[in-house]
Amino acid sequence: MTTRTTPADLRAATAASAPAVPPQLRLAAAWTSLMFLVLYIDYYHLYQPGEIDSIRDGVIFAFEISGMLMTIFFVIIAIPTLMIMLSATLPVRANRAVNPAVAGLYIPIMVFNAAGATWDYAVYYAVTIGVELVILGYILRTARRWK
Repeated sequence: MTTRTTPADLRAATAASAPAVPPQLRLAAAWTSLMFLVLYIDYYHLYQPGEIDSIRDGVIFAFEISGMLMTIFFVIIAIPTLMIMLSATLPVRANRAVNPAVAGLYIPIMVFNAAGATWDYAVYYAVTIGVELVILGYILRTARRWK
């Protein structure tokens, strides 16, 4: 009796023999996903009534738009952006220290984005911040479990 190889057998064999994705790549991908979300969440925030008018009036949330505020915003975005590159290039020991530290620092920053939100947008902020927190949790877990 001859045994026939089915397409399902081939897929299973291929999946079993596929190389594992290195932690550096998983971390860089997670930071990249987080950055796309941050950018799109900020962009969609502008769709809320009155937001563009507020910016035109020189105010973001409760803060007057200034060079210092824009510098703070830049730093807040630059750090996770740099984490994409650093996750892929730092040595293991540095990666295992830096990724959890930065991810832990960004948890309250992401939660702060809900400050001043109205109940009309509660679901929006719960979902968007929730997804960001899941990604940050994945980064923490991946870095801590790295052998």
